[in-house]
Amino acid sequence: MTLREENARLRQENEALRGEVSRLMEQVAELAAALAATDKKTKPPAFVKANKAKPAQKKKRKKRAAEHNRGRRQEEPTRHESHRLVACPDCGHELAKQKESYRRQVVDIIEPAPVEVVEHRVEAGWCPQCRCWQRPVVNFATGQGQGRLGVRIRGLVGYLRSVLRLPYRQIQQYLATVHRLKVSVGELVNLNRQLAMTSAAERNGLLAEARGSPHLHMDETGWREDGQNGYIWCLVTDEPQAVRYYEYHQSRAGRVAGAMLGEEFRGVLVTDFYGGYNQYEGRHQRCWVHLLRDLATLREEQWDDAAIVAWCVGVKNLYHEARQLAQADLSAADRQAMVTHLVEMTRQFGLLYAQEAHACRPLAKRLIRHMTELYQFVSQPTLSADNNLAERALRPLVVQRKVSGGSRSALGSQTQMQLATLFQTWLARGLNPLLECWRLLGYEPAWAIPQ
Repeated sequence: MTLREENARLRQENEALRGEVSRLMEQVAELAAALAATDKKTKPPAFVKANKAKPAQKKKRKKRAAEHNRGRRQEEPTRHESHRLVACPDCGHELAKQKESYRRQVVDIIEPAPVEVVEHRVEAGWCPQCRCWQRPVVNFATGQGQGRLGVRIRGLVGYLRSVLRLPYRQIQQYLATVHRLKVSVGELVNLNRQLAMTSAAERNGLLAEARGSPHLHMDETGWREDGQNGYIWCLVTDEPQAVRYYEYHQSRAGRVAGAMLGEEFRGVLVTDFYGGYNQYEGRHQRCWVHLLRDLATLREEQWDDAAIVAWCVGVKNLYHEARQLAQADLSAADRQAMVTHLVEMTRQFGLLYAQEAHACRPLAKRLIRHMTELYQFVSQPTLSADNNLAERALRPLVVQRKVSGGSRSALGSQTQMQLATLFQTWLARGLNPLLECWRLLGYEPAWAIPQ
C-alpha cells in the first residue's frame, strides 16, 4: 500500500470517528437534559419535610430492680364472683377449710343495648269551665322541632363526628351495628347542624373569653370547600380556662385576623411570621420555632460557608440566652433591661447581612423587622416563645381534612368549625366532651366517665 493510499484510508477513518464522536455527544446532551428534567420532576415541593437520618439502634434498657415494680391498676369492682372447690380434685375428699387465695379483675363492656323507642301518648281532657280540650306540656327530649331522635343520640353523633372524626357513613354503620338504629346520612348531617345552632350562646361566650385573655395564640391552615381552597383560622388560649375557637374563611388576608381579634383584645398575640398578622398594633410575640427551623435550613444549604454557619449559631444562642433569662428570678426592671440588650444584639445580627445580596439577607431582614417581637416571653415568663399551642389546636382538623378532603358547602364548613370549637375546648379543659354535649342539650346523665 502506497503512502497516498494509507493517507486516504486514515482520513476516511478519521472522518468516521469524528461522526461517531459527534453522535455520541448529541446522545450525551439528550440524556443529560432528560436527567435534569427527571430530577426537576422528582424534587419534592418546599412544604415536604426531608427524611431524618435513622438513629443508631439503642441498647435494650437494663431490667430495673424488683422494688420498683408495681402491680396493675385496680378498678372499682361493679360485680363480685366467688369461685370455690367443694372436694379435692385429686382424691375427692371434702375440703375442710376455705380461704381467699388470690384476686383477679376482668374488665369488659356490657352487651350493647338497642335503642329505646318510647311512644308518647298524650291525652286531652275536656274542661267544662273553659269549654276546650286541655293537653299537658311534654318535654320529649328530642332537642328541637319535630325530630324523632333524642338528645343522647344527638350528643353521641356530635362526639363521633367531631372528636373521633368519623365520616357520616361510618357513624351510620356504627349506629346500625351496635344499637340497631337505622338512620340516613342526611339525618345525621341535620343532627349536627341543629347541635351547632343550639350552641350559639356557648360559642359567643368562648369568643369573648379568648378576646379577654392576656395571651392569645393565633394560626391558620388550609381547608377545601366544594373543591375551592379556603382557610381555617383559630384563636387559642392556654389553661386554666382553655379556649379553642375556629372560623372558616375563603381569604387569608389580614382583615380576617383583625375581625376575629376585634377591638376588645389588648393582650399579647402569639403568631408565626405570616404578614397577615402584622396589622395588630398591640404587643406581639413571634414564634421562635419557625425562625430556628429556617436557620437550620440555611445552615444545611450553606454548610461549607463558615461565616454563615457562625451567624446562624449566633442568632440561635440569643434564643437560648433569652430562655435562661425568662426562667431566672429577676425584677421587672432587670427583665426590661435584658430585653433591651437582646433587641440590640438582634439588630446587630440583622444589620450584618441585611443590606447586601447575601444568603442570610431574608432572615437578617426578618430579624430587623421583628426584633422587638421576639422577646415578649422574657418580659412575661408565663408567655410561650413559640406558637406550638395553636398549631396543635389545628391538628385535629388537619387530620380530618386529610380523611374527608374538606367540606362540600358553606353550611357544612360553618357547622364543622362550630362543633370543633365546642368539643376541642371541652377536651382542652380536661372535660368529658360527650357528657358536656349532653348537658348542653339539657340532659344530665346518671353516670360519669372517669377522666
